[in-house]
Amino acid sequence: MQEVFNRYIDYLEAERNASPYTVRNYTTDLLDFFHSLSAKGIGSLKEVDKHTLRDYMAHLMEQGFVKASIARKLSAIRSFYRYLLREEILSTSPVATTFSPKLDKRLPPFLAMEEMLRLLEAPDLSTPQGQRDRALLELLYASGIRVSELVNLNVEQVNLDSREIRVLGKGSKERLVLMGQPAAMALSAYISQGRPKLLGKKGSSALFLNRYGERLPERRVQRILVKYANIAGIDKGVHPHMLRHTFATHLLDGGADLRVVQELLGHANLSSTQIYTHVTTSQARKVYLSAHPMAQKNKTDKLVTE
Repeated sequence: MQEVFNRYIDYLEAERNASPYTVRNYTTDLLDFFHSLSAKGIGSLKEVDKHTLRDYMAHLMEQGFVKASIARKLSAIRSFYRYLLREEILSTSPVATTFSPKLDKRLPPFLAMEEMLRLLEAPDLSTPQGQRDRALLELLYASGIRVSELVNLNVEQVNLDSREIRVLGKGSKERLVLMGQPAAMALSAYISQGRPKLLGKKGSSALFLNRYGERLPERRVQRILVKYANIAGIDKGVHPHMLRHTFATHLLDGGADLRVVQELLGHANLSSTQIYTHVTTSQARKVYLSAHPMAQKNKTDKLVTE
């Protein structure tokens, strides 16, 4: 089982070109699954059937795992079995008749406009780190890029004149993302002033650097957001993906077409973007008052007097 697992991980990295984040999650989830098989005395994948999987899912529920986590683990197992069928290691898959738990529909968390503005104003622009952090926050909000895409950006991918950035997204798919003038100005200041001070005598093409002149890691970006959320007095669990949610929500609230948002986010399927089709209460009220013929007081009064 261990040998097959190692080959599968190599397949994910080499042929599927899966991200390190995906490989890490699949590794953790599959090892947990294998551990549960071992605990039941199952030593071969051929012994696993649909009842084994259902028992495993029931065990996860008893352990307090939420539906989304269980669905993710089952997705990893399903992918593994697809590989086993592809390599003709097995002829049937017990996952084929096992369904993921129905997930509760939850709106993605996002920041209100005034919260976002407070967050952007939080960094101290008198320091190289502050200039970097302001540019980082502006870019996350202006473009909606993933944190993995952000930290892997190189200077040559940024075009400040056209306010465009070439981003390498999931599956090594390249796309063009846009940014507004505030983000371009923040990036320009950081590249010309803050970045050279962080870089020092080191040679690196990475856009965002840490204080040692090396590429900024993802975990550091998370800590940066928490720091400035506290400074801005934002009582929410702010994280990089929340700024991606905020980007999409504010675009749709402003009247952007769903397919345009899909392209900017780099979603392969429109269904992935449709989670953002919620609107804020204030926006819903604004649209209602401007669009419904009986919602405007002066029109209603006119009809009554007539």
